[in-house]
Amino acid sequence: MNAPAHPARSAPDPVSPAAPSPPSLRSRTVLAAAHVVADPYADTTPDGPAAVDWDTTLAFRHHLWAHGLGVAEAMDTAQRGAGLDWGAAAELIRRSAAEARSVGGLLACGAGTDQLPAHGASLAEVRDAYEEQLGTVEAAGARPVLMASRQLAAAATGPDDYRELYGHLLRQTTRPAILHWLGPMFDPALAGYWGSADPGAATETLLALVADHPGKVDGVKISLLDPGREVGLRRRLPPDVRCYTGDDFHYPELIAGDTHGFSDALLGVFDPLAPLAAAAVRRLDTGDTAGFRAALDPTVTLARHLFAAPTRHYKTGVVLLAWLAGHQPHFTMVGGLQSARSLPHLRHAHQLADALGLFPDPELAAHRMRTLLAVYGGGGA
Repeated sequence: MNAPAHPARSAPDPVSPAAPSPPSLRSRTVLAAAHVVADPYADTTPDGPAAVDWDTTLAFRHHLWAHGLGVAEAMDTAQRGAGLDWGAAAELIRRSAAEARSVGGLLACGAGTDQLPAHGASLAEVRDAYEEQLGTVEAAGARPVLMASRQLAAAATGPDDYRELYGHLLRQTTRPAILHWLGPMFDPALAGYWGSADPGAATETLLALVADHPGKVDGVKISLLDPGREVGLRRRLPPDVRCYTGDDFHYPELIAGDTHGFSDALLGVFDPLAPLAAAAVRRLDTGDTAGFRAALDPTVTLARHLFAAPTRHYKTGVVLLAWLAGHQPHFTMVGGLQSARSLPHLRHAHQLADALGLFPDPELAAHRMRTLLAVYGGGGA
């Protein structure tokens, strides 16, 4: 059975409604969390400020927009707090917003607290850090994503601290924000987010926060890799508040939905899967749920491989696939995290992606994989 449409609700704003729009997806709001491309010739260190190849990074955003996807910018896929410092993230937000205006591209940007030290911040300092980043996002004209904060997780003493701090931020946003719940499998420092180690109690806090601020929350992005919990949350959200799946293991079933509704998407795995994901969602646009599942279900094996434990290192596979697909000329990451996955893991990622027909030039992908293996003594692909 095809999932019913939600009650009417507006999509997150394209940065410029006056600019020509790429082909749009009608039945779901779909944001791909995009990676950044490092400058491989920069004289930097893993602990130093990130050196970004801006031209190639922004060209990849145009690739996503050209397929009709939105871009979730400066999120964990862009290595926030794992190689991409706040100074570079702020520049990324400003540059991506300018590019989005040029094409009418859908853009949401992460506002967090990663300009603070990893430990020891007070709640007041966390609030000020959020406000600084929120100001940067809104000045750029993008929809804010209030990212889960390591510093808040460390400083908060219970649910009331979350409700008070997020409430303070939501009261001052100029457009509805996306709330971001990232589970500890993505970042162990976020264990106990929303003030409880019990996901059920954390869900109640999050729902209460949404109810406290009608009209201020565009949606909730949930990345717990627990489809049952996501569906339970989704069914309890107000009709005008989206549930954005961040579940990179179960996204086809969650986006397809059930008789009670569906999830929209904000997914890191849609960075490498952009062409296949957009084509699949266009099947939903015509009411073809079975066709959507037939197109997207085969991608889950690759997704589960990329996001295998330790899940936080999924970005390495994402960047590998961007290199193999010809979107960038090298396999180098900010923070040196190209070394975060083993050669067997990377080799299998290539094999799975190739089997999906993901590479525009399979021979180029195979040549680059052989080169990588040869450099590290791994033999042929």
